[in-house]
Amino acid sequence: MTTSTQADAIEAARPGGWALRSASLDDVEVIVELRAVVMRPDLVRLGRFDEERVRQRFRDAFVPEYMSIVLVDDAFAGCVALRPAGDAQWLEHFFLSPGVQGRGIGSAVLSALLERADADGVRVRLNVLQGSAARRLYERHGFTVETEDPVDVFMVREPREPSRAA
Repeated sequence: MTTSTQADAIEAARPGGWALRSASLDDVEVIVELRAVVMRPDLVRLGRFDEERVRQRFRDAFVPEYMSIVLVDDAFAGCVALRPAGDAQWLEHFFLSPGVQGRGIGSAVLSALLERADADGVRVRLNVLQGSAARRLYERHGFTVETEDPVDVFMVREPREPSRAA
């Protein structure tokens, strides 16, 4: 199933020098390593970090058809997935290399994806680890908490009218 929330090809570079391209099976290992680096602090804090498990969980769940690679200045800088599921799309695997964090790229990528979801009238769901700084990013973009447990916070964002999109 193809949706307008996926990168079908390389999108033109946007302000900040970032672009999206479709993921392929060849991307799995670079994403696996980025995931381990980015998630380590939160997983260690929660007492759940395991060197092998953090990598294998991604390998087992990787579906390139819904994944986009984030490029900054034409180099791999991260990834993000929007996966259709029932009444919503799930925002998953949103990781940016530490070297590009704090430059507004995550916010810009998220805004672009949410604009597409809004245009399609689609709700977006995600989960974020308890205590993760990423939660603030999601809240700034209109996500609200649905439920939470000791490890995860499950959030949702209802579609906005295109003229009101953030």
